[in-house]
Amino acid sequence: MIKHMRTDTRMIHGQVATSWMNAIGAKEIIVCNDAVSKDKFQCMALPMAARGTPVKVLSIDDTEKYAREHEEDTLFIICKYPADALELLKRGLKPAEFNVGTNAPVQGTNSKPITNFVYCNSEQAKDFVAVAEYFGGKLTSQITPANAPDDIIAGIKKQGLL
Repeated sequence: MIKHMRTDTRMIHGQVATSWMNAIGAKEIIVCNDAVSKDKFQCMALPMAARGTPVKVLSIDDTEKYAREHEEDTLFIICKYPADALELLKRGLKPAEFNVGTNAPVQGTNSKPITNFVYCNSEQAKDFVAVAEYFGGKLTSQITPANAPDDIIAGIKKQGLL
């Protein structure tokens, strides 16, 4: 079962390796992004950042296949971008929970602040809104489980990205 899916451009970092893993109780972390899955350095470094938690760095196709083959396991999927998560949702994967982590501004685009940690341009805003449709139109960002959630859709609207 996909216990939790998150978008986070930093992928694995201290908050994910400690706070989120403890809160979720997942067996392993799956990092999902086509380019990252082909980067040998990141495939080596990301598991080290997870502090002993098993990590797989997979393409979108391989993430879908792995999740379907391991439905009995408690999985935590981290997608680098909202487009990665949207593709998995379109393919029928159904996480129990969804959260937006850090989404860094993209250089050379008109990225706008949605929260203190989430920036997005109009293309990413469309992806976030499409993701929200899978969760009743709601989408929140929470940096750690202890933080209050921020409404991503309200932030996107406030910035005029819809």
